[in-house]
Amino acid sequence: MSIERKVKEIERLFGRLEEDIATFQSESSLSCKAGCGKCCNHPEINASPLEFLPWAFHLFLHGDPLAVLEELKAGKSAVCHLYKPVSVLEKENGSCSEYKYRGLICRLFGYGASRDKLGELRLVTCKIIKENQKENFEKTVEAMKKGLYVPIFTDYYMHLNQIDFRLGNSIVPINKAMKIAIEEVLHYYAYRPLPEGHKTTA
Repeated sequence: MSIERKVKEIERLFGRLEEDIATFQSESSLSCKAGCGKCCNHPEINASPLEFLPWAFHLFLHGDPLAVLEELKAGKSAVCHLYKPVSVLEKENGSCSEYKYRGLICRLFGYGASRDKLGELRLVTCKIIKENQKENFEKTVEAMKKGLYVPIFTDYYMHLNQIDFRLGNSIVPINKAMKIAIEEVLHYYAYRPLPEGHKTTA
């Protein structure tokens, strides 16, 4: 499968997830605090290279992938490369610099569920939502027990793996996932023509 086709398949999967999350948010009334980047600022986020393939492909066509690759190789910080804090003093307030191209883990966290050892669904969200939206959180937990639909992490990662098992099944630190995604795109186009409409990369 070509890089272009993989990217389209991933974006289609992300589109379905956006619809599912919108439905879940409407039913639960849960939402992230505007400008909060506490979860993005966590240094131990893991992801698969495949979920960052659309970002790497976009970077290849419109950015400077080699420069970003060098920054990722330097590994100066374990915090997500795409996260931009408001300031040095306010590291937990900020935003994603490539929100449209954020990974699957970034989309699911807060609005997705995992199964515990007994097979029961558990909403995977942050302490801020649990404490500041306690009433809605508790109502949502009860509604889930009664069948409220919630996106499930394993389901979406399974669909991702079906697009490319090698890249989708490799779970690594988020910046390493981005590095591998860029390398995948660069290697693919090393001896292939660029996508139609792109004579040279930016």
